[in-house]
Amino acid sequence: MKQYSKYTKYVVMSLFATFFLSSCMDYEDINTPEYLPGKLSTGAYFGQMLNSVYPAQENAYQIDQNFIGDVYGRYMSISNKWDNHFATFNAVEDWVGSPFRTLSSFYPAWIEVRNKTNGEGVIFAWAQILRVAKMQRLTDIYGPIPYSQIKGNSITVAYDSQEEVYNHFFEDLDKAIDELTVYALAFPNDRPMADFDKVYGSDFKQWVKFANSLKLRLAMRIVYANPTLAKQKAEEAVSHPIGVFATNSDNASLIYKPNGIYQVATNWGDTRTCADLVSYMNGYNDPRRAAYFGTNSTGNYVGLRSGVNVTSKASVQDYSIPKFAEADETLWMNAAEVAFLKAEGALRGWNMGAGTVESLYNDAIKLSFEEHATTGVDAYLANSADKPAACNDPLHASPAISTITIKWDNSATEEVKLERLITQKWIAMWPLGTEAWCDYRRTGYPRFFPVEVNRSTEASLTTVAARIPFEPKEKINNAANYAGAVSLLGGADVYGTKLWWDKKPNK
Repeated sequence: MKQYSKYTKYVVMSLFATFFLSSCMDYEDINTPEYLPGKLSTGAYFGQMLNSVYPAQENAYQIDQNFIGDVYGRYMSISNKWDNHFATFNAVEDWVGSPFRTLSSFYPAWIEVRNKTNGEGVIFAWAQILRVAKMQRLTDIYGPIPYSQIKGNSITVAYDSQEEVYNHFFEDLDKAIDELTVYALAFPNDRPMADFDKVYGSDFKQWVKFANSLKLRLAMRIVYANPTLAKQKAEEAVSHPIGVFATNSDNASLIYKPNGIYQVATNWGDTRTCADLVSYMNGYNDPRRAAYFGTNSTGNYVGLRSGVNVTSKASVQDYSIPKFAEADETLWMNAAEVAFLKAEGALRGWNMGAGTVESLYNDAIKLSFEEHATTGVDAYLANSADKPAACNDPLHASPAISTITIKWDNSATEEVKLERLITQKWIAMWPLGTEAWCDYRRTGYPRFFPVEVNRSTEASLTTVAARIPFEPKEKINNAANYAGAVSLLGGADVYGTKLWWDKKPNK
């Protein structure tokens, strides 16, 4: 009854909006700045925000995504002879602070939109969704971040704790979803910001789906820190009348040339496919390998271990290269991830709509195969024998680290089910490294090879970092708020201090 009531609310609201607008103005008038505050004056700012949500420009992609998320999510490995980097937990300070400094590219644009729209209406709702998408990545890298205190035109403000940040995320998403839902249902064919939207061409129904899918992702992120809120927000996202991603046509990706991975991997030769991913996919004889990465000079899929001593760039160039073309879009989120989130929710006993855990799990893998135009999914789903292979890195070999199989097994323990689900989700989310890193920190899965080299002073770091340290310049430029941020972190400002949501016991 609760779900029906909520659906009814949106229908009534949209019908009222349709009646009110059509009776008070011509349909064409809804495209005017009077109805959509700031439409014309804010359009250019959205390009700036969109490029910053997920680092699109190649230099930003390399430092803020490839060096951190791709490495810790074990999708790619650094293939250049650098002595100081994230895989060995001793990155240079300029790299450590780079993701934080992107606030200076995102927030001025967001502040202009907020000011020109008076912080209300459809245009601002869209900006709020982009803000949450951007800041979600940032808080999951550092922990506490500036968020709710950014009320004026300055971003040099006090930090929120990560728990506070997530609470604000849900509040802001809920308001934006409500605002855009009314508009999208009342005017499904209207595209008021088409000239400025490189993701969905101003289809606000799609932005509602993205916002709900993002909400579902955030809900699952906090499942071990606040399970009650996690369940509530996940069920709200799935039961919403517009809902979450269901097909690959919903996938969110940004058009930006050149593609960052193409530039870093192919043109610069600074990254190669990680041994962890290659070992799992080799063991499973996964048909998606040919879509994900290439073979080396011997015709084999060979991955480079993470956290190793690269003696020279030339010595590690003959490893599998991530397969991206210059014109490929930059992925933000895919339907496979959302289906896996629903499967995990169902595994936890949440109401995720139609489907069992097994059917949702299978659907997620099917969506991934479809996304990459790969055949053989039925045989893959029926495979109950194949297991991850040993690492075939010729310079850094290692035994297999997991025995998890592919086919769903309802008789398995809940923990084995979770490992199977997260392992397949990891493969299907390629190349969203930051999300893979988050799942590993949250659940302990998939199992990763240990690093060989730890150049930090933290002996506990054996696989990936729990976070990266705050922007070092904040100690000087924003000393009082930096000290407050460290206090909110609940531990030292180091790689090994766990984030607020990283609370799974016996992980």
